[in-house]
Amino acid sequence: MTFPPFPSTIADFGYFFNDFGQLRHLKTGEPYLFQVRPDDHGYNQRRYEALGDVITEHVYQLLEQETHLTRVPVPVNVQEDEPSSFIFVSEDAFTNKDRLLILIHGSGVVRAGQWSRRLIINDSLKKGLGYAVIVLNTNDTHRIINGVRVPVRDCETAEKHGRHVWEHIVEKRAAARHIAVVAHSYGGVVAVNVATEFFASFSARVFAVALTDSVHSFARQKSHPRVAQFFNQVGRNWVSSPEHLDRPLRERHDGTVDVRRVSAGTVTHEMTSWSSFASVFEFLETAYHKKSAGNGEQNDL
Repeated sequence: MTFPPFPSTIADFGYFFNDFGQLRHLKTGEPYLFQVRPDDHGYNQRRYEALGDVITEHVYQLLEQETHLTRVPVPVNVQEDEPSSFIFVSEDAFTNKDRLLILIHGSGVVRAGQWSRRLIINDSLKKGLGYAVIVLNTNDTHRIINGVRVPVRDCETAEKHGRHVWEHIVEKRAAARHIAVVAHSYGGVVAVNVATEFFASFSARVFAVALTDSVHSFARQKSHPRVAQFFNQVGRNWVSSPEHLDRPLRERHDGTVDVRRVSAGTVTHEMTSWSSFASVFEFLETAYHKKSAGNGEQNDL
């Protein structure tokens, strides 16, 4: 069955982003309404996904125009006749010899720069965007060519994307001595996978790992115990919880080593990054200065 095309701009959908970055209806000022046709869930879902694609392009433009990030294609040796994806990097991503911040988002239809698609459509664009020196794009894994789903080589999965970026871009091109990783939800799985496969370089350069409601599992991912121990030493996981922000939470009962867990100050999974934002960066700054002091270094910036 052929469906008529959906609009190609946010305005044509009847919405706009207000001064607070919230998606609102042009006429009523109300938030996004999913049930446009109450008895047609299929149509509502297709419309939701189409609007999500339009917003993704809008976010890409913001990353390029407002934060001056640029796209770097992946795989790095992509051929002209094959599909490719990309990541976003800052102007000094490969020349800054001091610090590098890597952002890894969650799973699903989230793309680079979006912590959560639901958050962007239903709440605040400012909460949904994440700005970083390197922004991974782990869910952009394929292209539709002549109606056929064609995978992006070396980036067929989120884990493969993370592996490719670390091996071919971070290890070979980034000059920073100190790397911080901030990962949301399934991004924690990607971070653990990278650390497992490249433990020597990861543990030598990463000084802090900040996770927000991560769904990683050292056991399920068959990580060496040293990986869990390293994450326990340099990491913290802000998880959804009714407790106050930063309150330490009970550790695992089975005695296995894991990332230290604290409350994100919200029970909503998609809000954990936003609600813990200030705490995350305070954690990164403290970890950085501790690392620098321990090495007897001075900031090059």
